[in-house]
Amino acid sequence: MDLYTYLVSELLFPLQEFIKRHDTLRVRRRLDATQWWDPERLETLRIERLRGLLVEAGRHVPYYQRCFDKIGFKPDSLQSVTDLCRLPTLSKADIRTNSEALRHTHAQRLSRSSTGGSSGEPLSFLIGSERVSHDVAAKWRATRWFGVDVGDPEIVLWGSPIELAIQDRLRLLRDKLMRSTLLSAFDMSDANLDRYIETIRRRRPRMLFGYPYSMTHLAQHAERRGVSLDDLGIKVAFVTSEVLYPSQRETIQRVFGCVVANGYGGRDAGFIAHECPAGGLHITAEDIIVETLDVNGDPAAKGQAGEVTITHLATRDYPFIRYKTGDMAVLDDRQCRCGRGLPMLREVQGRTNDFLIAADGTALPCKAFTFLLREVPGIDSFKVIQESVARTRIVLVTSADYHPDSEPSLVEGFRRRLGRNVCIDIEYAAGLAVEKTGKFRYVLSKVDRATLGGPAWDAGPSLAASSARPPVWST
Repeated sequence: MDLYTYLVSELLFPLQEFIKRHDTLRVRRRLDATQWWDPERLETLRIERLRGLLVEAGRHVPYYQRCFDKIGFKPDSLQSVTDLCRLPTLSKADIRTNSEALRHTHAQRLSRSSTGGSSGEPLSFLIGSERVSHDVAAKWRATRWFGVDVGDPEIVLWGSPIELAIQDRLRLLRDKLMRSTLLSAFDMSDANLDRYIETIRRRRPRMLFGYPYSMTHLAQHAERRGVSLDDLGIKVAFVTSEVLYPSQRETIQRVFGCVVANGYGGRDAGFIAHECPAGGLHITAEDIIVETLDVNGDPAAKGQAGEVTITHLATRDYPFIRYKTGDMAVLDDRQCRCGRGLPMLREVQGRTNDFLIAADGTALPCKAFTFLLREVPGIDSFKVIQESVARTRIVLVTSADYHPDSEPSLVEGFRRRLGRNVCIDIEYAAGLAVEKTGKFRYVLSKVDRATLGGPAWDAGPSLAASSARPPVWST
């Protein structure tokens, strides 16, 4: 750590948080210690905090007062995290309908936040200083796992209009002090990518932060230009908000000469999990309880994917209890070789509408199709859009290495999974647009599972490590 980074991480950033009435430094120091606790001790902490959250909600949050009275739930009787299954889940629709009733009667100085809406209508909700402090502290802890810290030079390749719309003078000054440079992921034309590469070489960042697709696209552009980026001393590339594919990880690592750390969370759900240097995707277990539920709302079987449903323990002002994120993941029952006692996710598979629906009603994860396309030479990028159960479109961006005679095998591969009579249309494009938030989606299904006669997953917010918080060190 150089002197400037030390001054920022130990003085300027804590001072900013103190002025904002955030308890971030104390929380981070606490998290630095609890990450090494054994699972049993961590579980005791989680039960105590969960019981406290539920007791507070039952006394002072109108929505949960009614909810607990209706089902006869006594919060102070909670003995185990599994007791949460006695409570109903919380959907985006529930939050919209009960926005004020979810607010703690004594809550003060709440601010309004919202999701980017990349999976549908944005969700607006209230957030208090306790939640902000814990989310930023969790990100801060994970950043330090890789030997970098707030104040180290950082390049952020981001696209959320929520951030880009409020780059006022004070924020720009703060970013300059934190040595954080924001590059837009909205317009990644060749000219802009050339400028981004020049900026990275000039800034010589210690860390990168951005979407997997945008980071990979930039890396591939640098390779095509013959520009070296692996000699700058970059230590880590933090990626979030989209599913990270193995080929993307390999490209980013090779071009930038650094490790890649995957993160997962959301503005609404919090900083859910982050990858450690040993490769474990650790849940921020001190603050967040993660359940994975099947389509019937029951816990998913061991090793099976389920909808991520979170209870954020630092949301007393505006409780998120059993909140359905709309993302699909698999819990891991192993312990990481890094020695941390934090539980892990084995895999984050994407949103529920990143799954394609076969003709027989089976929901198939996007990776069942993306690997088919990645194996075909000359496909630079692609997008799969399921218009209906009977028709799916594949849009390809190709290079000179691509041969159209690959089409029959692609069609056969998709039909083998979706159904023999499904129409597979292959189209070609010069380029593919990102979502309005700057993210990119390889797979999108427009099929409403409920119309097939089966239970429907509630399509929720995008993958977030979008971020659990804004990409720069702001709150």
